Amino acid sequence: MRLMITLVASAALLAPRFAHAQKANGLNDLIGARAPGGETALQSRGWVHIKTDQGDDRAWSYWWQPAQKSCVSIAVKEGRFDSITPTTAPDCNQKVSGKGPSGSAVAAGVGIAAVIGAIALAHKSHNHDNGQHYDDDASDSAYERGFRDGLYSQTYDNYDRSEPYSRGYEAGVSQKGRETSYRGGHRSDGAGYRQSVDLNDLVDARAAGADSEMQRRGFRNVGGLKSGMSSYTYWFNDRTRQCVQMGVADGRVQNVADIGTYQGCR
Repeated sequence: MRLMITLVASAALLAPRFAHAQKANGLNDLIGARAPGGETALQSRGWVHIKTDQGDDRAWSYWWQPAQKSCVSIAVKEGRFDSITPTTAPDCNQKVSGKGPSGSAVAAGVGIAAVIGAIALAHKSHNHDNGQHYDDDASDSAYERGFRDGLYSQTYDNYDRSEPYSRGYEAGVSQKGRETSYRGGHRSDGAGYRQSVDLNDLVDARAAGADSEMQRRGFRNVGGLKSGMSSYTYWFNDRTRQCVQMGVADGRVQNVADIGTYQGCR
């Protein structure tokens, strides 16, 4: 058992992040195609749709080719295929064993997840600014830890001042905002009939004005942090017990989310 763990760990550390060298397997002719027709063409070529994640201005669709053991990420913008990018097998939820690129990718993915004590990676290639995982596992592991902290409303814990962690945290907060946008800025705990203050209208407001408006609505500032190009402030409402995180970039509010708990929310 110990030997097996050692082998997996070695593969994770030594195997290159080869996926970016994979070819898109003749799919470049589909770039620019309308999404329905492109999807039909993919299926006719043996590709299987795995999942689709919604981004800010586009959707990211992941497809798997069983015969080739290949995974691609397709950006869909305004109803058309905008880009097609090869990525790792775990991005397509695949646990492939054996020699070669696909097996190595899974070993690397397993290694990164093991480092942070997770079952599987939470982030995918499209969560990165350039649409690709880091070439080294240490950076991708730090990004994954930051992404999970941001996604699951954990406090910013960049103990080693890691740039990948900072970028991951920012991406995780953005992903959380997209996944919970249906709540319209209301409480995340949904406990009983407790009244809450709707803050959804503050998104895209100028930061200075938003701070004043938060105070007018009964919130007090209880903390803040800087992450990459964005900054985050934390607010607490003693009456409604809302604990809110506000993300600001370029002088405007990017997202407002009730995170439930924070060290200053009491």
